[in-house]
Amino acid sequence: MNQIFIVEGMTCGHCEKAVTKALLALDPQAQVVIDRTQHTVQVQSQQAREALAQAIADEGYRVLA
Repeated sequence: MNQIFIVEGMTCGHCEKAVTKALLALDPQAQVVIDRTQHTVQVQSQQAREALAQAIADEGYRVLA
């Protein structure tokens, strides 16, 4: 299932790596594409949307949608 999140606070490559690592810890098979300029995180995963959003939030980023 493909999910797109609007995420506030990602400003650098380190931010991207932290979010990607958190999502892959939840689902090692996930495919993650981050576009900082659009503030989006696209995740291809079978995990529930709420769990993916929580993984992002646990890294300190605000999930807006």
